[in-house]
Amino acid sequence: MENRHIIVLVTTANRQEAERIAQRLLEAKLIACANIVDSVTSNFRWSGRTEKAQECLILMKSRRDLFEKLAETVKTLHSYEVPEILALPIVDGSKAYLDWLDSCLT
Repeated sequence: MENRHIIVLVTTANRQEAERIAQRLLEAKLIACANIVDSVTSNFRWSGRTEKAQECLILMKSRRDLFEKLAETVKTLHSYEVPEILALPIVDGSKAYLDWLDSCLT
């Protein structure tokens, strides 16, 4: 199987920001689907300190060739100075689902 599909992870400050980002990416056909997970606890280092925050996590399904434009769009909509925007490869999936995913994207 060709490894061209991805899952993109983005954390946000709140659900409203997550929904706004997901909606814009869906409208632009840069993602086929977004799952928003409320209230994840994130522990991280920022400005030399250990921090802890309650965030939302967006899991988005897309393709590698759309990642650069997707990431740039997220950056313009996101409230964080350095937002988490990570792409993970989808190594396999049902043909019907991956075909549907492709049909939803630009």
